[in-house]
Formats: sequence, C-alpha cells, structure tokens
Amino acid sequence: MQKRQTNSNRGDRIASKVQTLVAEILRDNYADDAVLGGVSLVGAVSRGGLQFVRLFYYSRNSDIEMVQKRLDDVTKTVRFELAARMNQKYVPEIKFEYDDTLDRAQRIDDLLNSLKEQ
Repeated sequence: MQKRQTNSNRGDRIASKVQTLVAEILRDNYADDAVLGGVSLVGAVSRGGLQFVRLFYYSRNSDIEMVQKRLDDVTKTVRFELAARMNQKYVPEIKFEYDDTLDRAQRIDDLLNSLKEQ
C-alpha cells in the first residue's frame, strides 16, 4: 500500500494566508493598543497537518514579555475573527512567537564593529 502524497505547498499557502489575515486583524482591531500597535508579523509556519500555525512577530516595544503576554491574551479573539475571514472548514490553532533575527543581526554587527576598532 502506497502512502498518498500530499501537496507540500499547501501548508505554506495556509500559513501565508493566516499570516496575512491575522496581520489585518491586528491592524483593524488593535491599532490603538499601546502594546500591539507596534507588532509586525514577519513569518508563518504550519505544522501538525495544517492544524497549527506559528506566527513569528517583531515588535518595536522593548518589553517582549509584555508583548507576548498581550498576544497570548488576544489569541482566542483573533482566532475567532480569523474563522470569520477564512473560507475553510477548519481554522488552525495559532501561536505567536517572537522573531529575534533582527536582534541577533544587530549583535553580530556590534561584534564586527568592535573587531574593526581593535
């Protein structure tokens, strides 16, 4: 018995669609929120047979723990709004994770600059 092959791009398409819709939801509903106003979604990955989507964000706010807590607090509401905007039978669970790529790049730049000075 052969295992049925699935379209591997489907997960990427779903994740991208979820990222776009959640970004719109955050913009529409939480633009005036002091904590969530500076959040930008920078990536999305689907896992678990399209049941889960991890959304990676970057924030201008320096207190990432507070931003993460606030995102965790609004996740249920965001997912409810996502269900209304998606044209699918099932809406994936979403989880927000901080993307520290820019912070790591800044640390590398600082290290390189300190080597040049020596």
